[in-house]
Amino acid sequence: MTGSALYLYFKHEKAKLIEKRKEELENKSAGKPQVGGPFELIDHNGRVVTDKNFLGQFLLVYFGFTHCPDICPEELDKMSEVTENINSDTKLGKIMTPIFISCDPHRDTYEVVREYLKDFHKDMVGLTGTYEQIAIVAKSYRVYFSRPPKVNPGDEYLVDHSIFFYLMDPNGQFVDAYGKSTTADSVTDSVKGHIKNFIDKGGVIKKLDG
Repeated sequence: MTGSALYLYFKHEKAKLIEKRKEELENKSAGKPQVGGPFELIDHNGRVVTDKNFLGQFLLVYFGFTHCPDICPEELDKMSEVTENINSDTKLGKIMTPIFISCDPHRDTYEVVREYLKDFHKDMVGLTGTYEQIAIVAKSYRVYFSRPPKVNPGDEYLVDHSIFFYLMDPNGQFVDAYGKSTTADSVTDSVKGHIKNFIDKGGVIKKLDG
């Protein structure tokens, strides 16, 4: 695909994404949206995991791809900083798990994801799977992703995708979403507020080892 064709393709896809985000915000204003749900994927060590493996923990969940030139690394760095801020708080303990879910399963094998995550937080979990599995979990999280059509093996390409990461509580329920414009400090403050609210309501958190 030529550079000009690729530009026009992503311009069209971005317009669709903006409209989708408007709908999501409208839904959110009317009440908490239904985000998240059951899944079965492969972690960065090649093990089959499901959503049940993460019950009891607060999660930060981000969808991206390992060939992403700048946005994904920036967001994963931010997510890593937030995770460290939470897990290093002696009043809270180690209660947060950051999760990276690939939306480029054609290239992102679990081995590729494992190597990629070495640049980010040591506790980050990478998940991948078949295209069908990723499509299911992306839909449950209301995540948009799309790669250019007619990509040949070996071709370089970008994957257009939603740029949010999600806070999920220990019961697997959606709590909040954070966009690209939010800072690590503001996310940390928000997350700590949600954690306090969860604890005040009698919620039980499983502290992680290490």
